[in-house]
Amino acid sequence: MTQPSAPSSPDTARVRMGQQLRAARKACALTLKQLSAVSGVALSTLSKMELGQVSVSYEKFTAVARALNIDISQLLSDPDAHHGTVPTRASTTQSPDYDTGNYSYRLLAGDYPQRTMTPMYGRIMARRIEDFDGFIRHAGQEFIVVLSGKVRICFESGENLTLSKHESAYFDSGQGHIYLSLSARDAEIMVVMTPA
Repeated sequence: MTQPSAPSSPDTARVRMGQQLRAARKACALTLKQLSAVSGVALSTLSKMELGQVSVSYEKFTAVARALNIDISQLLSDPDAHHGTVPTRASTTQSPDYDTGNYSYRLLAGDYPQRTMTPMYGRIMARRIEDFDGFIRHAGQEFIVVLSGKVRICFESGENLTLSKHESAYFDSGQGHIYLSLSARDAEIMVVMTPA
C-alpha cells in the first residue's frame, strides 16, 4: 500500500491548529493560565500549541478540547469546512493531518456534526517505547484495525498485543497504551475512538 501524500506540511497543520485553539480559548474567555488549570496541560505547552511550535499527543488534544467543551475536530479541521447532516465521505489523503513525531494521524469525517466517535487514519513511525514520554491515556474506548504492516500495542499493565494486516483490537483508552510499528515501513492503521 502506498503512503498517502500529505495535504499540508506538519508546520502548516500545527499553525492552523494553533490559530483554531486560540480562537476557541478566546471564545470561552479563558486565559492560557486558566485553560492550563482546567485541562491539566502545562501552560508552556499550551502557549507553544497556540504558536504552532509543538506537536502534542491525542491525549493532550482531548484534554484541551474537553476543557473548552468542543470536539477535537474544531482544532484539527478546516474552519471553513461544510458542517451538514448528510452522510460524509472521508479521504485518508485529503483529511487534515497532524504529525506528533511518533504518529501521524488524519481526522476523518471531522465535519460531521455531533459525532459520537472519532475515526482517524494513522501512520505509526515509532519503533521503541523509549520514543515516548509516557503511556498515552484518554477517556473512552478505542478500536484499531491494521491496514498495512505489523503493530504492537503496549499497555502500561505490561500486556502486549501484536496485530498483523487486517487484524484488530478493542480496548479501554483510559488504560495507558502505545502503538509501535514492527515493520520496516511505517505501519498504517484505522482507529476509532469514543468519548467517555
